[in-house]
Amino acid sequence: QVQLVESGGGLVQAGDSLRLSCVASGRTFSSYVMGWFRQVPGKEREFVSGISRSGGSTDYPDSVKGRFTISRDNAKNTVYLQMNSLKPEDTAVYYCAARTWAQSRNFFDYDYWGQGTQVTVSS
Repeated sequence: QVQLVESGGGLVQAGDSLRLSCVASGRTFSSYVMGWFRQVPGKEREFVSGISRSGGSTDYPDSVKGRFTISRDNAKNTVYLQMNSLKPEDTAVYYCAARTWAQSRNFFDYDYWGQGTQVTVSS
């Protein structure tokens, strides 16, 4: 079992940056593959980024590649999402998630979820 708590969301203008954090408690953090997803009302949860247990492998969809960076600090039980050059279409609730198997872009593959943090980007 692992508990996840996100923070760092807020209201920013287009072109600004934000860094989201997700702190994990419970079982050994380094045992988990981590992912960030986002969701807007009426739409399916969308994969934003993923990172391997060691942090040596990352994955991004084309929509955020080059703008978002995922990283993790296993000593601090924390995964980060650095978001640069934010666009209004990045507005969503952002969730971090954990799973014990291989990296995946599918939200239904993840076992544990945080409560989410709102990111709003104004034009």
